[in-house]
Amino acid sequence: MNVPTADFRSVMSQFATGVTVVTALDGDRPRGITVNALTSVSLDPPVVVIALDRKRFICPAIDATKAYAVNILAEHQQWLSDCFAGANVTPNRDAFCGAAWTPGATGLPVLDGAIATLECRVTDRFEVGDHYLYVGAVDALTLPEPEAPPLLYHRRRYLRIERATTSRVAGKEETP
Repeated sequence: MNVPTADFRSVMSQFATGVTVVTALDGDRPRGITVNALTSVSLDPPVVVIALDRKRFICPAIDATKAYAVNILAEHQQWLSDCFAGANVTPNRDAFCGAAWTPGATGLPVLDGAIATLECRVTDRFEVGDHYLYVGAVDALTLPEPEAPPLLYHRRRYLRIERATTSRVAGKEETP
C-alpha cells in the first residue's frame, strides 16, 4: 500500500511529544536543531535514539564528531524551539539563536535553562527511509530544572499543561 505523506503526518501529529534541541559541534562552532523524534532504548547501559532527516545541516557535524547532546526544553523555551526549527527570527539558527550555553561534561553545547540534558556518543547510525537514526550511548546527563513544565508538541502546535492530574501506574512503587 502507498500511504500519502500528508496523511501519515496528520496521523502522527496526534501523538504528543516533548520538544528537544539537539546540539553538536561543527569545529568549535555550536550547531542546533529542534527535534521531537527522541526515544530511550536501553536503561543499562543508557542509550537513546534520535531521528534526523538526512538532508539536515547538522548531520555532517554529528557524523564527524560522533557526538550530540539532547536538550529537553522547558515550556518557557518555545522561542528556542521555533528558532532552532528554522523560523525567520533574529538572531537566527546560524547564530545559534543567541542561546546561552555552556560546554557540558563532554564538551558538547548544553543549553542554559533546559529541563535536562543528555550528552551522547554515537554508537550506530542507520538509514531508514529519508532519515538517519543516531543511536547514542549516554556519557553524561544533567537535570537542572526537574520541576519546570515541559514544552510539548501536539497537532503541529505547542501544548501547555494548564490543568493536569496524575495517576499512579499500577504495579509501580512511588518514588520521591
